[in-house]
Amino acid sequence: MQVSTYLKLSVAVALATIVLKTGAWWLTGSVSLLSDALESLVNLAGAMFALLMVSIAAQPADADHPYGHHKAEYFSSGFEGVLIFAAALAIIWAAVQRLLEPQPLQTLDWGLTLSLLATALNGLLAWSMLRKAREVRSIALEGDARHLFTDVWTSVGVVVGLLAVLATGWNWLDPLLAIAVALNILREAASLLRRSADGLMDRALDPEDQARIREVLTQFEHRTIRFDHLVTRRAGQRLFVDLHMHMPAGWTLGRAAALRTSVEQALMGAVPGLRASIQLLPADVEAHLDEGRNPL
Repeated sequence: MQVSTYLKLSVAVALATIVLKTGAWWLTGSVSLLSDALESLVNLAGAMFALLMVSIAAQPADADHPYGHHKAEYFSSGFEGVLIFAAALAIIWAAVQRLLEPQPLQTLDWGLTLSLLATALNGLLAWSMLRKAREVRSIALEGDARHLFTDVWTSVGVVVGLLAVLATGWNWLDPLLAIAVALNILREAASLLRRSADGLMDRALDPEDQARIREVLTQFEHRTIRFDHLVTRRAGQRLFVDLHMHMPAGWTLGRAAALRTSVEQALMGAVPGLRASIQLLPADVEAHLDEGRNPL
């Protein structure tokens, strides 16, 4: 399935889990189940925004965006991080009110059943989405999948906590559990916002990808051929590497271009989604770069 198909499925599952978790809260009056339902609302908004951003990122380059629209995916993960943060604050506010005025819980059996059903739906979808995200290197899909996983563990914690309330009769455990859920959600929000900011600021490729690039270049290095001034960056699903290739000054342009083509093909074969830009230079010529670009 395509990334957009997974996100459409995420929207559908979010709607289903909202109904199930809201029903669980309505039956039991549990503020921790209410917090779980609120997070599902965030899931819905995040999936819809991610679907929009993925559609924009898939648009081809144009005159105003000659490098493409790949970075649109980072707005998705950032937006979802903000939504999660707001939901966490709302959960804490509701939990504090309930902590000050504890109330008995009702119909826990049906409420927990609905919550577990919603959790199973989220878990299956999150596992499938994360596999696809790693395959196509989509940060929007990965952000939505990781948020769903957070929702899964949140729901599991809520169920365990409510079972403890049922066993002990300590109703004050319910709002305390909701606060713990909110703190966990805040941690996930911070992670999504950090990843989004890293992408918008042209973060370098992962160490594994950089290692593959260096392995390829090592295969082409010779006493008359060397590479330097290598820099990498990631924009959504697209990966970029820029570098200089030095060779004998007496080589013809055709011979030099043929070698560059071989290097580019090898790099793109080793790192899927990579776009290589190689500048040709004579062996005895050094390029003058801006400060901050570290040579290889």
